[in-house]
Amino acid sequence: MQQIVTLKLPPELALTDAELLRSLARKTGLSPRDITGFNLLKKSIDARGKSIWIHLTLQVFSGEPFSPQRPWEPRFRQVGSAQKSVIIIGSGPAGLFAALQLIELGIRPIILERGKTIRARRRDLAALNRQGDLDPDSNYCFGEGGAGTYSDGKLYTRSTKRGDVSRILKIFVHFGAHENILYEAHPHIGTNKLPQIITAIHKRIEDCGGACHFEKKVVDFVIDRGRITRVITAGGDEFSADAFILATGHSARDIFELLDRKKITLEAKPFALGVRAEHPQELINLIQYGEGYPEQLPPASYSLVEQIDQRGVFSFCMCPGGIIAPASTGPGELVVNGWSPSRRNNPYANSGMVVQVAPEEVIGYLRKKKIRDEGSAPGSPLYMMEFQRLVEQAAFAAGGGRFIAPAQRMTDFVDGRVSGSLPTCSYPPGVRSAPLDTILPDFISARLKKAFPIFGKKLTTRSARGGYFTNEAILVATESRTSSPVRIPRQVEGLHHPQIGNLYPCGEGAGYAGGIVSAAMDGERVARAIEAVFQ
Repeated sequence: MQQIVTLKLPPELALTDAELLRSLARKTGLSPRDITGFNLLKKSIDARGKSIWIHLTLQVFSGEPFSPQRPWEPRFRQVGSAQKSVIIIGSGPAGLFAALQLIELGIRPIILERGKTIRARRRDLAALNRQGDLDPDSNYCFGEGGAGTYSDGKLYTRSTKRGDVSRILKIFVHFGAHENILYEAHPHIGTNKLPQIITAIHKRIEDCGGACHFEKKVVDFVIDRGRITRVITAGGDEFSADAFILATGHSARDIFELLDRKKITLEAKPFALGVRAEHPQELINLIQYGEGYPEQLPPASYSLVEQIDQRGVFSFCMCPGGIIAPASTGPGELVVNGWSPSRRNNPYANSGMVVQVAPEEVIGYLRKKKIRDEGSAPGSPLYMMEFQRLVEQAAFAAGGGRFIAPAQRMTDFVDGRVSGSLPTCSYPPGVRSAPLDTILPDFISARLKKAFPIFGKKLTTRSARGGYFTNEAILVATESRTSSPVRIPRQVEGLHHPQIGNLYPCGEGAGYAGGIVSAAMDGERVARAIEAVFQ
């Protein structure tokens, strides 16, 4: 017999198999000897009340042999001699999952990635972290796997209506992710695990007859009668196909500029901007779990949101046991992001703390700065991008170069004091004390200053350490690549650009996704739209 059983247990009963088996026996009325096995279907932690609870959903077997869940096998095909081919510009989650879906549909994908392979990319990341040497085409955003390779591997998404979330997770497991991502409420792979998975996906694409070309930066499109006939790379290579997927990510500013020069319609898009806040992980554990919490519990996370002066202020990409990383893609611009290894075992917890950016405030900021570039004019589709760039340049200047980041203790920032010293910080290039309200636009810093004390009341401890709002926390600027500041429009039905019939904007960079899973689902959706045209 098989039955679905739900349990609500304290950690000491939920996190060991022996205790869990006894709990299942009590719930089902069976003897532990009669339970032949169980599959874990869902798992979540509830630490909102005075007690911590683990919620579990299990498939329980009794009176018959246990049947563990079988690994899911995608139906990939050989496409080396396929009649139709599609060029995919960008090898992030959107591009990779578009390629895998095309292979399942019998269409040959050809991936063009501006950056290097993971092995070569690692050397460039080391040079950036240690010496502050940036390669604009090989960094935390560009290279094999795109930004998804080094963006923590969080797989939680609210975009369940855009595609099949479980299918995306099963594909990750097929290529090497741990099966716990199939049942965890907030699945996470870890930056240390993602490179092997991305490499395995690229190998499968090539084994099936697809192609993956690295260090092939697209610099031009050849357009004839409303269709792209070929693309040209920086090295002078030309590639042709029947359709073209643009999956270049939210940081490929040169692609936005290329489209704008060619009079291909773009739209300015709101995004969010702020800082990355880092606390000791132990403090976040105390806040969320309380004194004497069970050691078996994972490093705690948090999610915060508040409306301040009619704008949302919220946490973004929270990384328990994580590291703050330099995510810049251009010289003289400072961007930070966060990531965690699979075990989330670093001593710090960091999260973006960002403010929704309104177009009217950006226009006022640009006028105040007396910026006269065409791209920053209110009528330009690139003015949000130019605003983003200006703030990043201000942060770089305040850090003094070499991607050293300006930083400030949290309560010092709110009280308007320059920090005389800074706590230790995970950011590899290093931090430098600076007043962040002279770097961030006033409408950003003012809302953050109001939000942090409110968040401190939401997340607090009963100990002398206080809570979230503390000078134990360091703020590092700037967290500015939360989403694309530009949207590339596409048709609602066919998903192609309104002007270019065989150009398919896709993923986070085009404005249609907000993370690994939603980008992967969008890649699959675009691939299916192309296949429908080819039929």
